[in-house]
Amino acid sequence: MFSDRAAIHVEAGKGGDGGLSFRREKFVPKGGPDGGDGGDGGDVVLVADPSLRDLSKLQRRRWIRAARGENGRGARKHGANGPDAELHVPVGTQVFTDDGGLIADLAHAGARVVLAKGGHGGRGNARFVSSTRQVPRFAEVGPPGEERDLELRLKLLADAALVGLPNAGKSSLLARISNAKPKVADYPFTTLQPVLGTVESPDGRQMVVADVPGLIEGASEGVGLGHEFLAHLERARMLIHVIDASEDVEANWLTIDAELSAYGAGLDERPQIVMLNKLDLAPDAAFPVEDERVVGVFRVSCATGAGIEEFRRNLFSLVPDSEPLEHAEGELADFLVYRPEPKARPWRLLRTERGFRVQGTPPPEDELERMLKAAGAKRGATVEVGDEAFELA
Repeated sequence: MFSDRAAIHVEAGKGGDGGLSFRREKFVPKGGPDGGDGGDGGDVVLVADPSLRDLSKLQRRRWIRAARGENGRGARKHGANGPDAELHVPVGTQVFTDDGGLIADLAHAGARVVLAKGGHGGRGNARFVSSTRQVPRFAEVGPPGEERDLELRLKLLADAALVGLPNAGKSSLLARISNAKPKVADYPFTTLQPVLGTVESPDGRQMVVADVPGLIEGASEGVGLGHEFLAHLERARMLIHVIDASEDVEANWLTIDAELSAYGAGLDERPQIVMLNKLDLAPDAAFPVEDERVVGVFRVSCATGAGIEEFRRNLFSLVPDSEPLEHAEGELADFLVYRPEPKARPWRLLRTERGFRVQGTPPPEDELERMLKAAGAKRGATVEVGDEAFELA
């Protein structure tokens, strides 16, 4: 089943702990501190993959977790960084926070965005040596990675999109002109999910056409099946308005045009091709509306195939070419990021020989508890905060 939305929980990897170690070798019984740094935790990264068509795979994978970094060891051996968790999604996927804020818009193949940043690796005790502190008996604990709930929404990327009332013949038209095999039947709302088809011209050019569920009056306000799929029309450069020629042509066109205008997002300004379908039932049908947005009117019969080849020949010349994206010289904005970078944590958690120590401004109790839990603190461990110390309950 086609899925254009998915709710996921992402958790970046915890940073590895710094090593708390001292050099102990034959003839060097009291060597200095030699604990290495921990590795950085892996990030959760979203990648736009042109081979994917929807978000159905994420319906079964809602929790995305990256690997943690390795701990530092003796002999100044640093831990390895945790590998990133790459999540592949279709081109056109948008990322929103749980409160509806837009984080990223992956509008190009290969675009990448970091959804959750891994925790940095903790520093080993060898990094804390100074002229006044020759034998530091503590090392930094790697903090947890970022964790958040996100919603993914897909907006189909198509050159043209079919719109119209239910049972107007959109699916039949797509089946006639493209390689798509949509369900076709003689009842309304046969199409329940968007369908993409590729149309080829005689000279080898290709065009992607989308068929979305039929719209009815009030669709922009959530009536019928089409309200969830209006967003898929936003990125189409041309709307192909399919109208049942055996019905009131003008009234049907005005009904859908009003819904496009009510939805917004520039759909009411998009150029249109009007397709008067079912010519076999109404051979004298005409389109009486004068509108500058209508760049072409075709009379066809998807049942008999009349007029289909003429429409296919003219389609490539009528659909406008895609506009090149504006970007700074030498740069290409593969995605938009609106969230600010998080501020550096004003405190650090250190592992000592007795337990743990908080360095810097003490954090809120719940944040400290989460950090201690991620560090593997056990009941009874001593935690030093400023001049005070307590045992973990």
